Amino acid sequence: MNPEIPKSELSSDAPQEIDSYHKSRLVDWLKYFLKLGTLGFGGPIALIGYMQEFILEKNRWVSLREFYQGIAFSQLTPGTLAAKFAMYLAYIRFGIFGATAVGLAFILPSFLMIIPISILYIYFGDLSEVKNIFYCVGAVVIAIVLKSAIKLVHMSVQRDRLLWGLFFVNVVVALWNSGFSIWMFIISGTLVTLIKYPPRFTNFKLFSVALVAAPVFTGFPNLMQGAQGPPTLTILTKIFLYFAWAGSFIFGSSLAIVPFMHNSVVDQYHWLTDKQFLDAVTISIITPGPAVITVAFIGYLVGGLPGALVSAVGIFLPSYLFVVLLTPYYRRYAHQKFVHSFISGTTAAAAGAIVGAAIVLAKGSINNYLGYALFLSSFLIFIFFKKVPDLLVLGVAALIGWLLTEL
Repeated sequence: MNPEIPKSELSSDAPQEIDSYHKSRLVDWLKYFLKLGTLGFGGPIALIGYMQEFILEKNRWVSLREFYQGIAFSQLTPGTLAAKFAMYLAYIRFGIFGATAVGLAFILPSFLMIIPISILYIYFGDLSEVKNIFYCVGAVVIAIVLKSAIKLVHMSVQRDRLLWGLFFVNVVVALWNSGFSIWMFIISGTLVTLIKYPPRFTNFKLFSVALVAAPVFTGFPNLMQGAQGPPTLTILTKIFLYFAWAGSFIFGSSLAIVPFMHNSVVDQYHWLTDKQFLDAVTISIITPGPAVITVAFIGYLVGGLPGALVSAVGIFLPSYLFVVLLTPYYRRYAHQKFVHSFISGTTAAAAGAIVGAAIVLAKGSINNYLGYALFLSSFLIFIFFKKVPDLLVLGVAALIGWLLTEL
């Protein structure tokens, strides 16, 4: 489903429907996010697409304006995109308790899946027995990511030439950098704001507040060391601090965390080998829920179950803190005209960056005709047969991979 939002709804005299929403219960939110954390494949943009269909379009638990503002907030603050977005939406309805409960409901299912996978990985040594399954499923996952990115394009860019220009620029930048750039988000949002709503001198203070994208961190130099054997309190502390630090620097998609973690986990601290790290990335692609839960797999290899737990807490803690600490201030200024234009610019930038990242991911992980065939056929199914469940296509791809393994 590709929602078409009338252009009038994005103007300064937008109708009231853009702010309308239906009352909802926290228990219904918890049920939905438990299900999404269990069955939601495709990475952060796909997960936000699922939220769009269920929370915004089907049930209207939040208004259209709140949904847009939540996307912009999630893009402009560091942390895990999908989990932060879920906690933001819950916070504006149910406060800190709701954000906490929804965050746990969303994260817990995928964490519980990662643990047995980690145990089997250590027991069998590697995942070579199922590499064909991983490969085939991964090709479909990339199609899901691209489908969700196209949906975001329809939702945000529409017929605005300026936004289309920013979209294509961000596609090119993402291809060039193999990932996301927070500066492109800021530049895109600022450019749209300056062109459509030049700030008056009296509004300069509010305008400057809207341009603050993230706090500055100094990091923890020489904090991490390689770990062998049973985890000690010192090792667990180091794991937690590293992933909390990493979670404070990651913007946009979980794709952005891959080169960041590789440099530290493999090259600097030697916690994992290159092959183990690639297996961790594969697991993040084929498991449902927030993709960065793969840090639990890494944490388990380094420090067993306690390592998995502290790494998961560490990676999600910054997102949670940004939501509960910054949302009240963000919402205070979110109704300003220049904030709306800033949000439209950053959303167009995100759409372009995600399309570019999907292309980069495809180039790096699809390397034969079978992979391209699975990617193309699944993408066409998602575009022309919108009612076909993602899980069904993923299941067929897994079956094809299993048959190749048996041959």
